[in-house]
Amino acid sequence: MTATRPPLDYRTSPMPATTQHALPSYLDANHLGPWGIYLAQVDRVTPHLGKLSRWVETLKRPKRSLIVDVPIQLDNGTIAHFEGYRVQHNTSRGPGKGGVRFHQDVTLSEVMALSAWMSIKNAAVNVPYGGAKGGIRVDPRNLSMGELERLTRRYTSEIGLIIGPTKDIPAPDVNTNAQVMAWMMDTYSMNVGETATGVVTGKPVDLGGSLGRNEATGRGVYTLGIEAAKRIGLELNNTRVAIQGFGNVGGIAGKLFHEAGARVVAVQDHTGSIYKESGLDAAALLLHVKENGGVAGFAGAETVDPAQFWSTPCDILIPAALEGQLTAKTAPQVQAKLVIEGANGPTTPEADDILQERGILVLPDVIANAGGVTVSYFEWVQDFSSFFWTEKEINERLVRVMSEAFDGIWKVAQEKKVSLRTATFIVACTRILHAREMRGLYP
Repeated sequence: MTATRPPLDYRTSPMPATTQHALPSYLDANHLGPWGIYLAQVDRVTPHLGKLSRWVETLKRPKRSLIVDVPIQLDNGTIAHFEGYRVQHNTSRGPGKGGVRFHQDVTLSEVMALSAWMSIKNAAVNVPYGGAKGGIRVDPRNLSMGELERLTRRYTSEIGLIIGPTKDIPAPDVNTNAQVMAWMMDTYSMNVGETATGVVTGKPVDLGGSLGRNEATGRGVYTLGIEAAKRIGLELNNTRVAIQGFGNVGGIAGKLFHEAGARVVAVQDHTGSIYKESGLDAAALLLHVKENGGVAGFAGAETVDPAQFWSTPCDILIPAALEGQLTAKTAPQVQAKLVIEGANGPTTPEADDILQERGILVLPDVIANAGGVTVSYFEWVQDFSSFFWTEKEINERLVRVMSEAFDGIWKVAQEKKVSLRTATFIVACTRILHAREMRGLYP
């Protein structure tokens, strides 16, 4: 995980954090960084690609990386500059697709890796997209709504030359939401002179958004969690679940597990860690998080040392926060039988090996959290046809697509005697590189 920078108040300090550049983590031999982790994952799958391995360098080089300066006028009249990114990793199978995050620790290494994982994710569930990702290095908590809107619109204009409904379709990610997508859609539409609802997904329903999109990633985590639990003989009723991160992914997944009879016994987020052996009321906790900004202070729960979270006695562990959380240090503490990666890249290669050696099944991010992009695809299709489906139809299609994808990946894992992560990469990389081979090189 990249080094944490102290939040900067841009109202009192017009010189933004982006003027200070430390050595990128992916150039540090002692710390792989997100892009290094992705490259290590590709190296592991290469021996399984057969004749397609001649194209494997395609997976190790983003097609296009754009770094932009995003200047805005703050409410106090000063000008602040922020660094923004949009990376298109691969477009062999279709337009780029991936979210935009606003976070003070965003780096090019992180965005490159996230875009690559989007390529794998989209191919794994077989939706006709390539992989892309974007971000701005900013702590949005320090911005007013007006400043946030100006930041979003300026960033959209800066990356406007490479995005579009058939080129690259952004979506919400960390610290971005339907309102941010509405601003992005409006800015792009004004610049091209027509309303282009398909340029982003995760929009408000009134602007062409899809029902079920907000819950899709968490629902996908839950859906594949059930499928994986069945394969290892884990009964869901009274199963203990521990979750890191309790937003749209971890919170929704936790609520669905709770409704299905599981006990959510521990939750951790940036505000602290809470525990309750008899089970937390996930719906009430979601409401508490919405009203208070985090899980800290939830009535009836015991506050515990955050360092103890990873050793929580549980059956299912769901890391649904940021990348790099399960490491060589934390993986030996895990007591779960099943780890479901709700976040992108939460497990380092070293931790992956440790969990596998300990007999803990890891359901990797590139399939586990693909519910969001699957419903984003549904939204994109609905925008093009101007015909919208019911939420019931959306959820049924989501379950079918993800369950079928998981079934195929599980079979590959069993046949080749590899981990689910390697099996997912085998399926996805084969699809991407076959498309690359069939298209050939031009000119």
